[in-house]
Amino acid sequence: MYFVYALYNKKFDKIYVGQTENLEKRLTLHEEKTFKNSFTSRFDGHWDLIYSEHLTTRREALRREKQLKSFRGREFIKKYIPA
Repeated sequence: MYFVYALYNKKFDKIYVGQTENLEKRLTLHEEKTFKNSFTSRFDGHWDLIYSEHLTTRREALRREKQLKSFRGREFIKKYIPA
Protein backbone atom coordinates (compact mmCIF):
# COMPACT_ATOMS: atom_id res chain seq x y z
CA MET A 1 0.00 0.00 0.00
CA TYR A 2 1.34 3.41 -1.00
CA PHE A 3 0.10 6.92 -0.33
CA VAL A 4 0.15 10.09 -2.38
CA TYR A 5 -0.27 13.14 -0.19
CA ALA A 6 -0.31 16.92 -0.24
CA LEU A 7 0.95 19.22 2.50
CA TYR A 8 0.17 22.90 2.85
CA ASN A 9 2.17 25.63 4.60
CA LYS A 10 -0.20 28.51 5.39
CA LYS A 11 2.59 30.90 6.39
CA PHE A 12 4.17 30.78 2.92
CA ASP A 13 1.11 29.59 0.94
CA LYS A 14 3.07 26.61 -0.40
CA ILE A 15 1.91 23.13 -1.43
CA TYR A 16 4.08 20.01 -1.38
CA VAL A 17 3.03 16.78 -3.13
CA GLY A 18 4.78 13.49 -2.41
CA GLN A 19 4.37 9.73 -2.17
CA THR A 20 5.39 7.21 0.45
CA GLU A 21 4.82 3.74 1.79
CA ASN A 22 4.41 4.92 5.40
CA LEU A 23 2.42 8.16 5.64
CA GLU A 24 2.65 8.60 9.43
CA LYS A 25 6.44 8.25 9.41
CA ARG A 26 6.82 10.58 6.43
CA LEU A 27 4.71 13.30 8.07
CA THR A 28 6.91 13.08 11.16
CA LEU A 29 10.04 13.41 9.02
CA HIS A 30 8.62 16.53 7.35
CA GLU A 31 7.72 18.10 10.70
CA GLU A 32 11.13 17.36 12.19
CA LYS A 33 12.81 18.73 9.04
CA THR A 34 14.87 15.55 8.78
CA PHE A 35 15.62 16.13 5.11
CA LYS A 36 17.80 19.25 5.43
CA ASN A 37 17.80 20.32 1.77
CA SER A 38 14.23 19.27 1.00
CA PHE A 39 11.49 21.59 -0.20
CA THR A 40 9.57 21.42 3.08
CA SER A 41 12.61 22.11 5.27
CA ARG A 42 13.29 25.39 3.43
CA PHE A 43 10.15 26.95 4.88
CA ASP A 44 9.52 27.38 8.57
CA GLY A 45 6.04 27.03 9.95
CA HIS A 46 3.72 24.05 10.13
CA TRP A 47 2.91 21.75 7.20
CA ASP A 48 -0.68 20.47 7.32
CA LEU A 49 -1.82 17.32 5.56
CA ILE A 50 -4.62 18.50 3.26
CA TYR A 51 -5.01 15.50 0.94
CA SER A 52 -4.06 11.83 0.73
CA GLU A 53 -5.09 8.79 -1.26
CA HIS A 54 -4.19 5.09 -1.16
CA LEU A 55 -2.73 3.24 -4.13
CA THR A 56 -1.75 -0.39 -4.43
CA THR A 57 1.63 -0.13 -6.19
CA ARG A 58 4.53 2.29 -6.20
CA ARG A 59 4.18 2.68 -9.95
CA GLU A 60 0.58 3.92 -9.49
CA ALA A 61 1.69 6.23 -6.68
CA LEU A 62 4.45 7.77 -8.80
CA ARG A 63 2.06 8.24 -11.71
CA ARG A 64 -0.55 9.91 -9.45
CA GLU A 65 2.11 12.10 -7.81
CA LYS A 66 3.14 13.33 -11.24
CA GLN A 67 -0.50 14.08 -12.11
CA LEU A 68 -1.00 16.06 -8.90
CA LYS A 69 2.15 18.09 -9.58
CA SER A 70 0.79 19.18 -12.96
CA PHE A 71 -1.19 22.40 -13.39
CA ARG A 72 -4.54 20.61 -13.30
CA GLY A 73 -3.42 18.52 -10.35
CA ARG A 74 -2.45 21.60 -8.38
CA GLU A 75 -5.82 23.18 -9.18
CA PHE A 76 -7.46 20.01 -7.81
CA ILE A 77 -5.34 20.13 -4.62
CA LYS A 78 -6.13 23.82 -4.03
CA LYS A 79 -9.75 22.83 -3.36
CA TYR A 80 -8.53 21.18 -0.14
CA ILE A 81 -6.69 24.19 1.28
CA PRO A 82 -8.47 25.28 4.47
CA ALA A 83 -9.90 28.78 4.38
